Amino acid sequence: MSERLWRRQDLASWATLPWASRGRRHAEPESPTRSPFQRDRDRIIHSTAFRRLKQKTQVFVSHEGDHYRTRLTHSIEVAQIARTLCRLLRLDEDLGEALALAHDLGHTPFGHAGEEALHGAMTPWGGFDHNAQTLRILTKLEDRYAAFSGLNLTWETLEGTVKHNGPLVTPERRAADLPAAIVEYSREQDLELDGHAGPEAQVAAISDDIAYNNHDIDDGLRAGLFTVEDLLPLPLVGDTFRDVERRHPGLDQTRLIHETVRRIISAMVEDVLAETGRRIAAAAPADVAAVRALGRPVVAFSAEMAAIDRQLKTFLYKRMYEHWRLNRSHSKARRVVAGLFRLLHAEPECLPTPWRERAEQGDPAQRARVIADYIAGMTDRYALDEHRRLFDLYE
Repeated sequence: MSERLWRRQDLASWATLPWASRGRRHAEPESPTRSPFQRDRDRIIHSTAFRRLKQKTQVFVSHEGDHYRTRLTHSIEVAQIARTLCRLLRLDEDLGEALALAHDLGHTPFGHAGEEALHGAMTPWGGFDHNAQTLRILTKLEDRYAAFSGLNLTWETLEGTVKHNGPLVTPERRAADLPAAIVEYSREQDLELDGHAGPEAQVAAISDDIAYNNHDIDDGLRAGLFTVEDLLPLPLVGDTFRDVERRHPGLDQTRLIHETVRRIISAMVEDVLAETGRRIAAAAPADVAAVRALGRPVVAFSAEMAAIDRQLKTFLYKRMYEHWRLNRSHSKARRVVAGLFRLLHAEPECLPTPWRERAEQGDPAQRARVIADYIAGMTDRYALDEHRRLFDLYE
């Protein structure tokens, strides 16, 4: 096929153009049917780490209910919003989707509670950071290909994954303060850690905010951690609930919640489109390099919506993430992760054979990192089963 079909995309001048990709660390022939970013997306979906997200905590541990979001369903929801934004902004949808699907690959079992415990256990050896772990998965730990370790993704996907929340090197934070995995990889393939990522990564980041805020409303109500009445004082959220009830009197709560959440998501998406349009019109970036050089995001909420977003986050933090029921679950999770690390670091002979061989080849710091990789890759269910196998004397 002489003409590559994916070169026909009609993208904005400031989009990340797939035919101008900076390429992969290990050179590969281009595909005639899939752009470099489509191939990145496909490699992420087919990865082992992506499949494991189906049994990793978003907020609620998976055994607490079948209908709560997991890391997998959350990632899919983020990708759906990212594709919508990219399409309407004429950005590269495949890159936006790849970044959305990859952004949580490095999370431990049991969500942030598991990460806190693993970071604490790893403090003598550089700590643990889920963003750095995502980069390790994408560049080292996935072992699917004959010619290289990792998934050999494009520079743009790796850069956007690492920097989707903004520059990592700032006046307040030096490269020496960053996780070693990020610094070491950037020495080999410069990810320009002191600059903003491209617009598709910015889309993925704000899509993450939109998805988890709104779906945590849904999951929090489903779990009984707060009520619709508790949400009514919040701007936008309360107004939307009241408007749905006015238009559909007597609507049952399940439909009321779903209808309200979908409208809030739409309002936030429309706000991002309008604000991004204003910023692009003002900055008039000629290309994606100009977007990176602006020194601030171009994809953003308006000031009014950003204030609404902050108030919603504050509510969810107090009423959901710090709820006593979740605190109990998080306490158990921290004990499971910390206990697994202590035992396996002291007795690496208890590791499965391939992991034991890796752990025994290095010094204590390398052994600790191997054990962190092993634990971070666990699903909630596997971590609980492994803890029982190792600590239950009757198992």
